[in-house]
Amino acid sequence: MEITEILRQGIVTEKTVRLQEKHNQYTFRVALEANKIEVRRAVEQLFNVKVVSVNIMRMPGKVKMMRRRGSAPQKKEAREWKKAIVTLREGQTIDALKA
Repeated sequence: MEITEILRQGIVTEKTVRLQEKHNQYTFRVALEANKIEVRRAVEQLFNVKVVSVNIMRMPGKVKMMRRRGSAPQKKEAREWKKAIVTLREGQTIDALKA
């Protein structure tokens, strides 16, 4: 799997910005097939930083209701996805994800 396929996008929310400021951790949406080793290599090569640790979690797809005029409401489940929280060495940052 290529580096560009592993890291899908960076996640910037209030909670992830707090993680960046307090613990030097950055959050990414990653491919479902990616593991910790691949995520570590991808971040180190793309952003030229040193990764201390990687935590990965699977986020379940949520059930949503689709309503259309003239038909009964239908349940549709969103796809599950994977989130990686990457801790960098002290003093290093990823400027692309700074809020």
